[in-house]
Amino acid sequence: TSLFNGKDLTGWTPKITKSDYGVNYLDTFRVEDGLIKVRYDKYEKFDGEFGHLFYEHPFSNYKLRVEYRFVGDQSKNGPGWATRNSGVMIHCQDPKGMRKDQEFPVCLEVQFLGGLGRGKRSTGNLCTPGTHVIMNDKLITQHCIDSTSKTYDGDQWVTIEVEAHGNGKFKHFVNGELVIEYEKPRLDDSDPDSKKLTEERNGDKTVSGGYLSLQAESHPVEFRKVEIFPLDE
Repeated sequence: TSLFNGKDLTGWTPKITKSDYGVNYLDTFRVEDGLIKVRYDKYEKFDGEFGHLFYEHPFSNYKLRVEYRFVGDQSKNGPGWATRNSGVMIHCQDPKGMRKDQEFPVCLEVQFLGGLGRGKRSTGNLCTPGTHVIMNDKLITQHCIDSTSKTYDGDQWVTIEVEAHGNGKFKHFVNGELVIEYEKPRLDDSDPDSKKLTEERNGDKTVSGGYLSLQAESHPVEFRKVEIFPLDE
């Protein structure tokens, strides 16, 4: 099922740092030419306005497919690490509960990185804002874990697929190749936003589902497909 109708942002709501939920600051997210586009042409400069475009329904067990490409130049003053950097955030906290100045939702980030024309730069990586996961029977507490993907330079379209099984196993695929696996995501109490969620859940740190969002981190990016296949589990 396509979550994007190809015409407008029906079903999608932005949450951009320093703006309220629902405010599409400086038209960061827009639909043109049948694509969801992240643009910064109305910004004088980027000043920490990290954006996330949330779909209206949460999901738990599913296969997700996203086609994306990076285009153009990064916004002025965008951080170096955010060059050709975006992602799809899965198993996110309810965006209505995010702080106005919160930069990233508590979630699992399927990170999209474009090649820089020099050296290796994998995509389909895992980053963990406010969360931890298990890999090879060990608790992983580092923030980002590189996948085994190829490097994709230039403005080419790349297909990322995610297989998510509630609080069970997760797999990321890049152009059909399995590039990373992990399981049993949980909240990280060293993160204040995550700790607040743990308290609201009476100590339950299990992450078994949530919202999904497309990311805007200061580099123009386009999304051609956002499709989901619910798994009956």
